[in-house]
Amino acid sequence: MSKEIVLDIETIGDIREFDKLEVTVVSIYEYETDKYTSFEKHELGQLWPILEKAERIIGFNSEHFDMPILDKYYAGNLMSFPQLDMLKVVKDMSGKRYKLNDLAKATLQIEKSADGLQAMEWFKEGKLDEIKKYCEQDVKVTKELYEYGKKNKMIYFPTLTGEIQPIGVDFDMPVAFANAKGQVTGNNINLTLPL
Repeated sequence: MSKEIVLDIETIGDIREFDKLEVTVVSIYEYETDKYTSFEKHELGQLWPILEKAERIIGFNSEHFDMPILDKYYAGNLMSFPQLDMLKVVKDMSGKRYKLNDLAKATLQIEKSADGLQAMEWFKEGKLDEIKKYCEQDVKVTKELYEYGKKNKMIYFPTLTGEIQPIGVDFDMPVAFANAKGQVTGNNINLTLPL
């Protein structure tokens, strides 16, 4: 059974001041347990052991947004963990950046339920449960797009004229991360679990 994790975060702050953005909610899907879980900022200590045991962390724009922001709260280096940034693969294959919502709509006929600006408003209003629902739904959209791309080796994007065009993708685990039995052989340093 896979120990991959799909992850998304919500933040508060001005995106133009990236270093000052703060986490409000982190939501994950664990393939091993088939479970969605959300963590508030003060609960991140419960998230670290889960990420440390993951075969790979999967996200959308996670290499340039989610992981660097989360890394500010972690004692080690989250950027050294095996990860798949689906947007990076899409950009490498197509030469363009696409929104998760556009790819999900074109590929799966599903959409995100809100956006990051709405999540910031909910935070100001103290509606953390709404943020968690939204963030978990984003994780679900990311997970379904990942699974479709992994199975079909392509996903789709909408053109300006409304046509749907394919993008070839490879979301498989790099061979360097897996041994002959297909098991991941990471060398992540465990910083939160007892040795």
